[in-house]
Amino acid sequence: MNLFVFHTPELIPSGKTPDCAIAIDVLRATSTMATALNAGAEAVQVFSDLNELMRVSESWAPEKRIRAGERGGAKVEGFDFGNSPLDCTPEVVTGRRLFISTTNGTRALTSIQSAETVIAAALVNRQAVVDYLLARRPETVWLVGSGWEGSFSLEDTVCAGAIAHRLQVELGVPLEDLAGNDELISAVSLYSQWQDRLLELLHHATHGKRLLRLHCHEDLKYCSQTDLLNVLPIQREPGVLVKHESLIGVAG
Repeated sequence: MNLFVFHTPELIPSGKTPDCAIAIDVLRATSTMATALNAGAEAVQVFSDLNELMRVSESWAPEKRIRAGERGGAKVEGFDFGNSPLDCTPEVVTGRRLFISTTNGTRALTSIQSAETVIAAALVNRQAVVDYLLARRPETVWLVGSGWEGSFSLEDTVCAGAIAHRLQVELGVPLEDLAGNDELISAVSLYSQWQDRLLELLHHATHGKRLLRLHCHEDLKYCSQTDLLNVLPIQREPGVLVKHESLIGVAG
Protein backbone atom coordinates (compact mmCIF):
# COMPACT_ATOMS: atom_id res chain seq x y z
CA MET A 1 0.00 0.00 0.00
CA ASN A 2 1.10 3.52 -0.80
CA LEU A 3 -0.51 6.18 1.41
CA PHE A 4 -0.75 9.85 0.51
CA VAL A 5 -2.04 12.64 2.75
CA PHE A 6 -3.60 15.75 1.21
CA HIS A 7 -4.47 18.38 3.78
CA THR A 8 -7.34 19.85 1.77
CA PRO A 9 -9.32 18.88 -1.37
CA GLU A 10 -7.57 21.69 -3.25
CA LEU A 11 -4.28 19.80 -3.00
CA ILE A 12 -5.50 16.64 -4.72
CA PRO A 13 -3.49 16.06 -7.93
CA SER A 14 -5.50 16.70 -11.05
CA GLY A 15 -5.98 13.96 -13.61
CA LYS A 16 -5.34 11.14 -11.12
CA THR A 17 -7.62 8.80 -9.16
CA PRO A 18 -6.51 6.40 -6.42
CA ASP A 19 -7.70 2.87 -5.76
CA CYS A 20 -9.18 4.13 -2.48
CA ALA A 21 -9.93 7.70 -1.40
CA ILE A 22 -10.69 8.49 2.23
CA ALA A 23 -12.37 11.74 3.24
CA ILE A 24 -11.65 12.99 6.76
CA ASP A 25 -13.56 15.70 8.62
CA VAL A 26 -13.17 14.95 12.32
CA LEU A 27 -14.99 18.19 13.30
CA ARG A 28 -17.52 17.09 12.37
CA ALA A 29 -18.97 15.79 9.09
CA THR A 30 -17.39 12.35 8.84
CA SER A 31 -17.84 11.79 12.58
CA THR A 32 -21.53 12.58 12.08
CA MET A 33 -21.85 10.32 9.02
CA ALA A 34 -20.30 7.34 10.82
CA THR A 35 -22.49 7.94 13.85
CA ALA A 36 -25.68 8.23 11.79
CA LEU A 37 -25.02 4.98 9.92
CA ASN A 38 -24.07 3.23 13.15
CA ALA A 39 -27.38 4.38 14.66
CA GLY A 40 -29.39 2.89 11.80
CA ALA A 41 -29.66 5.56 9.12
CA GLU A 42 -30.56 4.06 5.72
CA ALA A 43 -27.83 6.08 3.97
CA VAL A 44 -26.04 9.42 4.01
CA GLN A 45 -26.25 11.59 0.91
CA VAL A 46 -23.80 14.49 0.67
CA PHE A 47 -24.12 17.84 -1.06
CA SER A 48 -21.86 20.83 -1.53
CA ASP A 49 -24.86 23.06 -2.28
CA LEU A 50 -27.70 23.63 0.17
CA ASN A 51 -30.26 24.38 -2.54
CA GLU A 52 -29.44 21.14 -4.34
CA LEU A 53 -29.89 19.25 -1.08
CA MET A 54 -33.34 20.76 -0.63
CA ARG A 55 -34.33 19.97 -4.21
CA VAL A 56 -33.23 16.32 -4.13
CA SER A 57 -34.56 15.58 -0.65
CA GLU A 58 -37.97 17.01 -1.55
CA SER A 59 -38.79 13.74 -3.34
CA TRP A 60 -38.47 11.83 -0.06
CA ALA A 61 -41.31 11.64 2.45
CA PRO A 62 -40.63 13.80 5.52
CA GLU A 63 -40.63 10.77 7.80
CA LYS A 64 -37.93 9.13 5.65
CA ARG A 65 -35.48 12.04 5.49
CA ILE A 66 -33.39 14.24 7.74
CA ARG A 67 -31.94 17.46 6.36
CA ALA A 68 -28.66 18.49 7.96
CA GLY A 69 -27.15 21.85 7.05
CA GLU A 70 -24.13 23.56 8.62
CA ARG A 71 -22.23 26.68 7.72
CA GLY A 72 -19.51 28.22 9.86
CA GLY A 73 -20.09 25.58 12.53
CA ALA A 74 -23.72 26.59 13.09
CA LYS A 75 -26.98 24.94 12.02
CA VAL A 76 -28.57 26.41 8.90
CA GLU A 77 -32.00 27.87 9.53
CA GLY A 78 -34.82 25.64 8.32
CA PHE A 79 -32.84 22.38 8.53
CA ASP A 80 -33.59 19.50 10.91
CA PHE A 81 -29.98 19.09 12.07
CA GLY A 82 -26.77 21.03 12.05
CA ASN A 83 -23.65 18.90 12.02
CA SER A 84 -23.51 17.33 15.46
CA PRO A 85 -22.99 13.57 15.75
CA LEU A 86 -24.78 13.73 19.09
CA ASP A 87 -28.07 14.41 17.27
CA CYS A 88 -27.81 11.05 15.47
CA THR A 89 -29.55 8.79 17.96
CA PRO A 90 -31.24 5.54 16.89
CA GLU A 91 -34.63 6.94 17.91
CA VAL A 92 -34.25 9.77 15.40
CA VAL A 93 -32.30 8.35 12.45
CA THR A 94 -33.22 4.67 12.14
CA GLY A 95 -34.49 3.90 8.65
CA ARG A 96 -34.12 7.48 7.45
CA ARG A 97 -31.71 9.04 4.95
CA LEU A 98 -29.46 11.84 6.17
CA PHE A 99 -29.16 14.55 3.51
CA ILE A 100 -26.18 16.61 4.61
CA SER A 101 -24.25 19.69 3.50
CA THR A 102 -21.45 21.14 5.60
CA THR A 103 -18.84 23.84 5.22
CA ASN A 104 -15.95 21.49 4.46
CA GLY A 105 -16.54 17.75 4.85
CA THR A 106 -19.16 17.24 2.17
CA ARG A 107 -17.02 19.26 -0.25
CA ALA A 108 -14.12 16.88 0.38
CA LEU A 109 -16.30 13.85 -0.33
CA THR A 110 -17.60 15.42 -3.52
CA SER A 111 -14.03 16.05 -4.71
CA ILE A 112 -13.05 12.35 -4.49
CA GLN A 113 -16.30 10.65 -5.50
CA SER A 114 -14.86 9.40 -8.81
CA ALA A 115 -12.33 7.13 -7.06
CA GLU A 116 -12.83 3.37 -7.29
CA THR A 117 -13.57 3.18 -3.56
CA VAL A 118 -14.62 6.15 -1.42
CA ILE A 119 -14.94 5.95 2.35
CA ALA A 120 -15.42 8.41 5.19
CA ALA A 121 -13.08 8.34 8.17
CA ALA A 122 -12.89 9.98 11.56
CA LEU A 123 -11.17 9.17 14.81
CA VAL A 124 -14.33 7.46 16.05
CA ASN A 125 -14.18 4.79 13.32
CA ARG A 126 -10.39 4.67 12.78
CA GLN A 127 -10.08 0.91 13.37
CA ALA A 128 -12.90 0.11 10.95
CA VAL A 129 -11.01 2.05 8.26
CA VAL A 130 -7.79 0.20 9.07
CA ASP A 131 -9.55 -3.17 9.00
CA TYR A 132 -10.97 -2.42 5.56
CA LEU A 133 -7.55 -1.42 4.19
CA LEU A 134 -5.92 -4.52 5.65
CA ALA A 135 -8.58 -6.76 4.12
CA ARG A 136 -8.63 -5.16 0.66
CA ARG A 137 -5.02 -3.97 0.31
CA PRO A 138 -5.62 -1.18 -2.24
CA GLU A 139 -2.40 -0.19 -3.96
CA THR A 140 -2.89 3.58 -3.75
CA VAL A 141 -4.72 5.28 -0.88
CA TRP A 142 -5.46 8.99 -0.55
CA LEU A 143 -6.22 10.38 2.91
CA VAL A 144 -7.92 13.69 2.15
CA GLY A 145 -8.46 16.17 4.95
CA SER A 146 -11.35 18.59 4.69
CA GLY A 147 -9.47 21.44 6.33
CA TRP A 148 -11.29 24.72 6.85
CA GLU A 149 -12.17 26.71 3.74
CA GLY A 150 -8.99 25.59 2.00
CA SER A 151 -6.67 25.77 5.01
CA PHE A 152 -4.82 23.05 6.95
CA SER A 153 -6.53 21.59 10.01
CA LEU A 154 -4.88 19.82 12.94
CA GLU A 155 -7.79 17.46 13.58
CA ASP A 156 -7.97 15.98 10.08
CA THR A 157 -4.21 15.58 9.85
CA VAL A 158 -3.96 13.81 13.21
CA CYS A 159 -6.70 11.42 12.08
CA ALA A 160 -4.80 10.63 8.88
CA GLY A 161 -1.77 9.97 11.07
CA ALA A 162 -3.79 7.75 13.38
CA ILE A 163 -4.91 5.59 10.46
CA ALA A 164 -1.41 5.33 8.99
CA HIS A 165 0.16 4.62 12.39
CA ARG A 166 -2.21 1.75 13.11
CA LEU A 167 -1.66 0.33 9.63
CA GLN A 168 2.09 0.45 10.14
CA VAL A 169 1.81 -1.34 13.48
CA GLU A 170 -0.51 -4.07 12.18
CA LEU A 171 1.52 -4.64 9.02
CA GLY A 172 4.81 -4.56 10.92
CA VAL A 173 6.60 -2.53 8.27
CA PRO A 174 8.73 0.64 8.38
CA LEU A 175 6.76 3.82 7.86
CA GLU A 176 8.73 4.66 4.73
CA ASP A 177 7.32 1.51 3.11
CA LEU A 178 3.82 3.06 3.32
CA ALA A 179 4.57 6.74 2.82
CA GLY A 180 3.69 8.10 -0.60
CA ASN A 181 4.51 11.69 0.35
CA ASP A 182 6.10 13.77 3.09
CA GLU A 183 2.70 14.77 4.42
CA LEU A 184 2.10 11.17 5.50
CA ILE A 185 5.25 11.23 7.62
CA SER A 186 4.26 14.51 9.24
CA ALA A 187 0.73 13.26 9.96
CA VAL A 188 2.06 10.19 11.77
CA SER A 189 4.49 12.37 13.72
CA LEU A 190 1.61 14.61 14.82
CA TYR A 191 -0.42 11.62 15.95
CA SER A 192 2.54 10.06 17.76
CA GLN A 193 3.00 13.25 19.78
CA TRP A 194 -0.66 13.78 20.62
CA GLN A 195 -2.23 10.29 20.65
CA ASP A 196 -2.82 10.38 24.42
CA ARG A 197 -4.10 13.99 24.37
CA LEU A 198 -6.39 14.14 21.37
CA LEU A 199 -9.08 16.18 23.10
CA GLU A 200 -6.45 18.72 24.11
CA LEU A 201 -5.27 18.89 20.50
CA LEU A 202 -8.83 19.51 19.30
CA HIS A 203 -9.05 22.37 21.78
CA HIS A 204 -5.94 23.89 20.17
CA ALA A 205 -7.33 23.50 16.63
CA THR A 206 -8.79 26.59 14.98
CA HIS A 207 -12.08 24.88 14.24
CA GLY A 208 -12.13 23.33 17.69
CA LYS A 209 -11.94 26.85 19.15
CA ARG A 210 -14.72 27.94 16.81
CA LEU A 211 -16.95 25.10 18.02
CA LEU A 212 -16.14 25.85 21.65
CA ARG A 213 -17.37 29.41 21.09
CA LEU A 214 -20.61 27.81 19.83
CA HIS A 215 -20.79 25.76 23.07
CA CYS A 216 -20.09 22.45 21.33
CA HIS A 217 -17.91 21.08 24.14
CA GLU A 218 -19.55 17.65 24.10
CA ASP A 219 -19.06 17.34 20.34
CA LEU A 220 -15.31 17.80 20.78
CA LYS A 221 -15.23 15.17 23.53
CA TYR A 222 -17.10 12.72 21.32
CA CYS A 223 -15.09 13.37 18.17
CA SER A 224 -11.74 13.02 19.98
CA GLN A 225 -12.39 9.34 20.80
CA THR A 226 -10.68 6.64 18.73
CA ASP A 227 -12.11 3.28 17.66
CA LEU A 228 -15.53 3.95 19.13
CA LEU A 229 -17.67 2.73 16.20
CA ASN A 230 -17.41 -0.47 14.20
CA VAL A 231 -18.84 1.11 11.06
CA LEU A 232 -17.45 2.29 7.77
CA PRO A 233 -19.35 4.74 5.54
CA ILE A 234 -18.63 3.60 1.98
CA GLN A 235 -19.85 5.12 -1.27
CA ARG A 236 -22.50 3.03 -3.04
CA GLU A 237 -23.13 5.55 -5.80
CA PRO A 238 -21.75 9.07 -6.29
CA GLY A 239 -22.53 11.10 -3.18
CA VAL A 240 -24.39 8.30 -1.36
CA LEU A 241 -22.69 6.45 1.50
CA VAL A 242 -23.98 3.32 3.22
CA LYS A 243 -22.85 1.20 6.12
CA HIS A 244 -20.09 -1.35 5.52
CA GLU A 245 -19.32 -3.39 8.60
CA SER A 246 -15.67 -3.84 9.56
CA LEU A 247 -14.45 -7.32 8.74
CA ILE A 248 -12.33 -7.71 11.84
CA GLY A 249 -13.82 -5.61 14.62
CA VAL A 250 -12.92 -2.62 16.72
CA ALA A 251 -9.95 -2.91 19.02
CA GLY A 252 -9.88 -1.88 22.62
